[in-house]
Amino acid sequence: MAVGGEKMDLPTHKVQNGSVLVDSGQARLKELGYKQELKRDLSMFSNFAFSFSIISVLTGITTLYNTGLNFGGPVTLVYGWFIAGGFTMFVGLSMAEICSSYPTSGGLYYWSAKLAGPQWAPFASWMTGWFNIVGQWAVTTSVDFSLAQLIQVIILLSTGGKNGGGYEASKYVVIGFHGGILFLHAAINSLPISVLSFFGQLAAAWNLVGVMVLMILIPSVATERASAKFVFTHFNTDNGDGISSKAYIFVLGLLMSQYTLTGYDASAHMTEETKSADKNGPKGIISSIGISIIFGWGYLLGITFAVTNIPFLLSEDNDAGGYAIAEIFFLAFKNRFGSGVGGVICLGVVAVAIFFCGMSSVTSNSRMAYAFSRDGAMPFSSFWHKVNNQEVPINAVWLSAFISFCMALTSLGSIVAFQAMVSIATIGLYIAYALPIFFRVTLARKSFVPGPFNLGRYGILVGWVAVLWVVTISVLFSLPVAYPITAQTLNYTPVAVGGLLTLTVFSWIFSARNWFRGPITNINT
Repeated sequence: MAVGGEKMDLPTHKVQNGSVLVDSGQARLKELGYKQELKRDLSMFSNFAFSFSIISVLTGITTLYNTGLNFGGPVTLVYGWFIAGGFTMFVGLSMAEICSSYPTSGGLYYWSAKLAGPQWAPFASWMTGWFNIVGQWAVTTSVDFSLAQLIQVIILLSTGGKNGGGYEASKYVVIGFHGGILFLHAAINSLPISVLSFFGQLAAAWNLVGVMVLMILIPSVATERASAKFVFTHFNTDNGDGISSKAYIFVLGLLMSQYTLTGYDASAHMTEETKSADKNGPKGIISSIGISIIFGWGYLLGITFAVTNIPFLLSEDNDAGGYAIAEIFFLAFKNRFGSGVGGVICLGVVAVAIFFCGMSSVTSNSRMAYAFSRDGAMPFSSFWHKVNNQEVPINAVWLSAFISFCMALTSLGSIVAFQAMVSIATIGLYIAYALPIFFRVTLARKSFVPGPFNLGRYGILVGWVAVLWVVTISVLFSLPVAYPITAQTLNYTPVAVGGLLTLTVFSWIFSARNWFRGPITNINT
């Protein structure tokens, strides 16, 4: 908020426009050629809350804890988290610097267009935009599907567990849960931004408090605890996947950490609804990553101290059907109190966090679809970029939910195909993160005009580290995850990401290059 005695000569908070105070983010948006169509009502905390609840350490770690346990165990979990987190911060810092200069809902694809220069702008923004939006849809798909799976496990444990005749939902019931969750998310996202902002803040608070409660409660309740030596030095090579190289196992285990630390581009997509977005957008990106790294590590440590028998936790014959964290929670309470009800309630806390994560994910998707269609990049663009009386891009909201439902239908055919889809959530999204940073450190090295938040002379160095990390993880996560390689064990990540790349390039060559001109200003329309 503007204060009476505040300096007005700096365009970093509010700027004077005649006698009217104009928000600096709005002023910058106008300079970039866009009308203010969305309601600018979010504080810095609200902007942070959306990214923080999409990163949602409770979601990513709970969902992929099995991967970390299987590939390397405690060492991969505890140290891999910091490696992935440290490099993710480089990516975030570079994105924050660009976001400060271009605070628009289009985010990454708009940045690519501006940084690649007039000649390459249309192609750069086309590639970045499609990788970004498909990556986001894959994130929403995987988040809401993982919630559907967790609900299935909660029902299984509540009805006696796998060994006590508990109810195991079929894949059709799980997809039904998934559809219901997406419907609720679309309905919530149809509400005005002021209501959504409240839900976003509640989501951030729930994630913070939930992590703190669970990281203390679970190891405290557990009757058997791991030693510090086990948690900080035990390396699990017994993965049953025919892989014995420790370095190879370690990088496969990194996927859990890197999958969790995605989605913070939400802060950029929410900038047209954020006050002083040229400052608060970058703050949202950096703070969401930093706080997630700290709280995520606490959660990982707390849970891992309750791990004593890795093969049993990963076994499909345990009560949770092989869902490691569910079994850890359930056993902790069952062994202490004779009943696992407390563990099921703790899983409920995680389920609510995942629900909020999916909700914020749909918010971010819809803003990206709104901006991309505003620039004419999507089929039926004029329909998707409509906003309703509450200034909500309502059609884009329901489109995002519908596509995420369709993407999850692959799980009915093959879980392998579904996992390939999910891999786009990590690799596809990170490629979209890296493209504008790459243009910033190459084509726009001399011409980039920084905003209020900038890295100064370190911008180029940080940018290159970010780009090289994305190249590295794109290769690592495309490696086979089991030997011998069969149709069931093949890692389809390169197929999925390569397919997306091929579709995007071919659609450009045969169609879009003739009509797509990159971001279109709408200030005069």
